[in-house]
Amino acid sequence: MNQAQSVRQFTSGSVALLPADAFGGQEEQVSLVRQYTRIAWRWRKVIAGSIAAALLAGIIVTLLMTRQYTAQSTIEIAREGNAIVNIQGVERDATAGDQEFYQTQYGLLKARSLAERVATQLRLVDDPRFFEMFDVDPITLFPAGDRGGSAGDRARRIRVAGALLLDNVDVSPLRASRLIDLSFTSPDPQISAKVANAWSANFIQATLERRYEATSYARQFLENRIGQLRGRLEQSERALVNYASQQRILSVGTEKDSNSILGTNLETLNNELLKATADRVQAQARYEETRGRSGETSEALGNAALNTLRSKRAELAADYQRLLLQFKPEYPGARAIATQLAQLDRSIAREEQRVGGSLEGVYRGAVERERALQERVQQLTDDVLDLRRRSIQYNILQREVDTNRLLYNALLQRYREIGVAGGVGVNNVSVVDDADVPERPSSPRLVLNMILALLAGSAIGVMLAFYLEQTHESIDDAEEVERSLGVPLLGTVPKLTGRAPIDALRDRKSPLVDAYFAIQTSLQFSTESGVPRSLAVTSTRPAEGKSTTALALATLLARSKRKVVLVDGDLRSPSVHHLIGTGHERGVSNYLTGTDDLGSLVVHVDEFDFDAITAGPIPPNAAELLTGARLPQLIDALLRTYDHVIIDAPPVMGLADAPLIGTRTEAVVFAVESHGIRAGLARTALQRLAAANARIIGVVLTKFEPKRASTGYGYEYGYGYGDASRGAARA
Repeated sequence: MNQAQSVRQFTSGSVALLPADAFGGQEEQVSLVRQYTRIAWRWRKVIAGSIAAALLAGIIVTLLMTRQYTAQSTIEIAREGNAIVNIQGVERDATAGDQEFYQTQYGLLKARSLAERVATQLRLVDDPRFFEMFDVDPITLFPAGDRGGSAGDRARRIRVAGALLLDNVDVSPLRASRLIDLSFTSPDPQISAKVANAWSANFIQATLERRYEATSYARQFLENRIGQLRGRLEQSERALVNYASQQRILSVGTEKDSNSILGTNLETLNNELLKATADRVQAQARYEETRGRSGETSEALGNAALNTLRSKRAELAADYQRLLLQFKPEYPGARAIATQLAQLDRSIAREEQRVGGSLEGVYRGAVERERALQERVQQLTDDVLDLRRRSIQYNILQREVDTNRLLYNALLQRYREIGVAGGVGVNNVSVVDDADVPERPSSPRLVLNMILALLAGSAIGVMLAFYLEQTHESIDDAEEVERSLGVPLLGTVPKLTGRAPIDALRDRKSPLVDAYFAIQTSLQFSTESGVPRSLAVTSTRPAEGKSTTALALATLLARSKRKVVLVDGDLRSPSVHHLIGTGHERGVSNYLTGTDDLGSLVVHVDEFDFDAITAGPIPPNAAELLTGARLPQLIDALLRTYDHVIIDAPPVMGLADAPLIGTRTEAVVFAVESHGIRAGLARTALQRLAAANARIIGVVLTKFEPKRASTGYGYEYGYGYGDASRGAARA
């Protein structure tokens, strides 16, 4: 890449010496900082004026403000009152509901009722000076000739006084503590201290009153409820007694005890019945056993008397048998023994009969006892069932009595507890520090007001700067050209004060010449062949410096030993003839209308050593002349003789001449007046040229004032550099 291409690409903003992401977000940050700095520098006077006005306003407001005095008291609010009557402990542990509790307390401290209470206690509602301190006209609150007023007037004053107190009181909880600062601000230090102390005292009193009222309401409610339950309990007990009397239910102990006695008796009788049945079965068996064989029963065999008789009979029977072995039955001895045996047999039969009769008696007795026990068990069973049947309703009535008695005892106990707690009267709010009468005013604060005014003025100034930056479209800086217009910047031309441009061009050491020399250098590297041979200079509107730019480029090119011709292409309002000091009787319009003698139209400018063609007579149809084929022929004819053809074209806006000329030349230089032309108009003009396929090579920023630039540095040094040394050299 040659040097011309490098400079041209750098001028057009297309060269990137490093990759786009080499610096990353740092370039964006630097760009933003530069942009904000540029905006602040451009509108520095607006920002400074806004700050100055805000500071002045702050001083005036501070001097006009009424001195305010703030008195502060400190109170402590515990979560609940100390549990004096509680066995577990004195202090209550913190819970998750503390935040809700303290927020409620803060709201109560700002309650309207508390403010009105303080105002009434301090008699502020009857003091006209109190209302005057807060800019409230007392005439509207105190009827003429009546200091007290009616009840309605006093109620109105109470509401107004309470609102004034609420507007000037401040509740500030201390973080991570149970302490709260109560402060009141007013123009009177005595009033401030009184209100702050009265506020704390009345808050404590109001807290106690709310507790007492709550306890009183609870006691009244419990008294009514206890009376109702007492009546219900008496009614239920009366119904229970009446039912027991009607049903002849005797309750020595509890129902469980009565059922246990009956159950025990029934169980005992059942056991006796089982035993009697067993005895009857045993007696019946023995009795059945004696029937037909009374002597063979176990009772008979075990009877001692019967056994004795049988033993004697056996002995006699043995003796009788021995005698029969020797004697006959008629033997007296044998008959005596036989008589004894008969007598023993009768005795044994009588004894066996007696034993059998006793067994029958035992059996009959067992049967009778069993029957009697059965009847008693059946009767007891009927009694138990009847008792259970009657006990159902009795138990229902008894449960109702127990329930009513339980509720009555519980409410009675709670009533006694509330009475004890209400009598203790412990408060959870206490005053830590009373408010003292302030010796110094709390406001206004000059330093704080100045800081706030400085911040407000800075904020307003910055907002105004951004607003003006958005609404301001003039180009004040060389860096804005490419960003606003999208066209490369060829150079900037300083504004001349007290000196004509033609005079500045005569002085080769003037800043104007240095500026246009830099522009010529940029043009030198704009194309591969150097400065374009045919070049049109135009602008958005008149008086932007396009004619001066065309003259300066022609002058500098001529001084670099180039053959240059300056053509006045503005056929409506020509100006080249004024710059070179000649007339415009013959010129471009003559050639465009058919004159072929081009040499007769050329005027040599000896002072700057270049040729010029004026506009000639002003035609009525300039656009039609420029549309024809004569303009390209003119440029081609001049290029055969001259190295460069520079055309001073008319402005773009409102005319079709400049686009027609731009399409016929190799390049177009667009002059933009700094601090004057709106960027939107310049963009529109450039779009018209681009739509006509004109090649816009760059922009020249004319009438530039470094002091009005957004950056405020750099340019003035370059334009004036070397003047003193050159003057010394000339000397």
